[in-house]
Amino acid sequence: MTYWLLNAVFLVIVAALAVSAIATSRAPRWRAIAITAGILLVMTAVFDNVMISVGLVGYSADAISGAFIGVAPLEDFAYTVAAVVGLPCLWMLLGSRRKDSHA
Repeated sequence: MTYWLLNAVFLVIVAALAVSAIATSRAPRWRAIAITAGILLVMTAVFDNVMISVGLVGYSADAISGAFIGVAPLEDFAYTVAAVVGLPCLWMLLGSRRKDSHA
């Protein structure tokens, strides 16, 4: 199994959450998600490169695509994207449906 195949499972679930959130008019604020994604992708690049460089994490050459950002395989960034998009959509879908009575 490749890492992209494993990522596909999670990314399909995230896509379904996003479509559901949009379809029910409970979509999160996409600008906030984009800003958060930018910050977390940079942090992922830095920390993944450090962890891989010091030997804390390793990857089977047969399971990765061969595309890298530094020494981090591109597949590593799918987890960040899945979390940044999936969690706010899930939050919006599962959030309270009643109006806040505090004014």
